Amino acid sequence: MLSYAFNVLMQDKYSKIETERFENVADLFAEILFRGISQQIKQGLYREYIDVEENLPVLRGKLDINGTVKNRVERKVALACSYDELSEDNLFNRIIKATVLLLIRSEKVKAARKKQLKKILICFSAVDNIDIFSIKWDILKFRKNNQSYKMLINICYFTVKGLLYSERNGKYKMADFLDEQRMCRLYEKFILEYYRYHYKNQKVKATASFIEWAAEGEAAYFLPAMKSDVMLEYQNKTLIIDAKYYARNMQIQYSKSTFHSHNLYQIFTYVKNYNVNKKGNDVSGMLLYAKTDEEIQPDGDFMMSGNRISIKTLDLNTPFSEIRERLDYIISEYLINRN
Repeated sequence: MLSYAFNVLMQDKYSKIETERFENVADLFAEILFRGISQQIKQGLYREYIDVEENLPVLRGKLDINGTVKNRVERKVALACSYDELSEDNLFNRIIKATVLLLIRSEKVKAARKKQLKKILICFSAVDNIDIFSIKWDILKFRKNNQSYKMLINICYFTVKGLLYSERNGKYKMADFLDEQRMCRLYEKFILEYYRYHYKNQKVKATASFIEWAAEGEAAYFLPAMKSDVMLEYQNKTLIIDAKYYARNMQIQYSKSTFHSHNLYQIFTYVKNYNVNKKGNDVSGMLLYAKTDEEIQPDGDFMMSGNRISIKTLDLNTPFSEIRERLDYIISEYLINRN
């Protein structure tokens, strides 16, 4: 899932990871970060301009009048200067350093990998430490000169947000799994990127597109945005997939297992509104659940007001060849080979 969600992992420097065996997610993340950071060090760590205020014997940058007067009063022969300087000590590198330190402290990361991580930490000696709980992930901006950091920071995000929790005594440990919300995002991204990567040459368009409401009137302005997890389009056929990653895939009502009603309402709304806006298109919808160990799993096909709505599962606890076969079957059944 990580390979497709962060498709940069398909590059040569990560290719050997698929031949190794990892007992837990923390150990896998440690290896991915080691390889990615090692490559980044060869290219050079990302640097940003930072404001520096310093007392100097000669003028550099802008003169701080108040600071210089203060120096004179204190009988210091120095000019108070303010200038910009390119530095590796920025938020991106601080996040990477903090995540590496977290993995080094984890009991779940093998000793050999910890040794590798400790070696690359030497290159972060000029980078200050940061409290991992204080990181404001939403302020990070990726530009042309730091695009190579995008995957590394994403891995750091999943490591810190998904695997970390605090004990009462103040120590940190790694949890055994990512929480449901973040796993759902990863699951959605995996499915979308799988289809983008493998079917681009067959002219299957895979997007996560907004769907317009087929509604009129001034109040339509206040309708909530509808965005599909995965939208697959081939010629005049469209399949809208809503990916679901839950601890329980069925709801219990009056001691009876039923499909999640709000999920059905959601996919039906997506399909019908898109169908109205794309007249002449063959539009279908699918709820694709990650399979759980529940005895009853969601499965069904319906024709609802002229559109096909399906409820299926994807077993992630199988060899990838079987996962791939299942995803390819969806394309052949609903788009390419469908009559």
